[in-house]
Amino acid sequence: MRKISGLFLFIMLSTLFLSACGLIGSSPDTCEGEGMLFKDDFNGDQDCGWRQYSQGGAVVEIADGVLSISTSQPGQIWWTNPGRDFDNVVITTTARQVSGPDNNAYGVICRYQDENNFYIFLISGDGYYAIGKYQTGSDQITYLTDNGQYVFSDVINQGVATNLIRATCSGNQLSLSVNGIPLATIEDPTFVRGDVGVGVSTLEPGAAVVHFDDFSVAAP
Repeated sequence: MRKISGLFLFIMLSTLFLSACGLIGSSPDTCEGEGMLFKDDFNGDQDCGWRQYSQGGAVVEIADGVLSISTSQPGQIWWTNPGRDFDNVVITTTARQVSGPDNNAYGVICRYQDENNFYIFLISGDGYYAIGKYQTGSDQITYLTDNGQYVFSDVINQGVATNLIRATCSGNQLSLSVNGIPLATIEDPTFVRGDVGVGVSTLEPGAAVVHFDDFSVAAP
């Protein structure tokens, strides 16, 4: 199972450093097309509004055809958003762990209200997944998956590898699929609309680097 010390570190510390909220860039492109509500392949041809920054041991940048997030601060989660507003969505992206500890967490965000309120769909380099929620009034993430914790799946490619992440937020239903295989579906009525995004955390010392590509948002 997932290391308990790492899990508690993530729960206790991640919300203390949620300073990477997404901001709308100046006059971003629509980034729509091909039947999608939003689409970005990060090839540099358009500005889709993603916030890029370097702060607190984290670097978010778009370069070489990917959106890269690196962090060297254990227990801190860092993310970026394009500054959009959707209700029901299917989010798809390829995510590649490039380096760093396998005891990490990375994935996609939906219904982002602000730095204290959103859903997040996470997988890890050691083969675990979770659907979580940040909400005002709680100083920690709430895991909505089985027994309120991460769950192991051999569907997830471990270590330095690429995974196709698909998250659906439709009505009260939240679903996570990895590499084409459904892993979890839960219900939660808290948030009904908001921004989308991607995020990364490391739960052990060492710089975790994850590249995201082919990010798309479609209607369910």
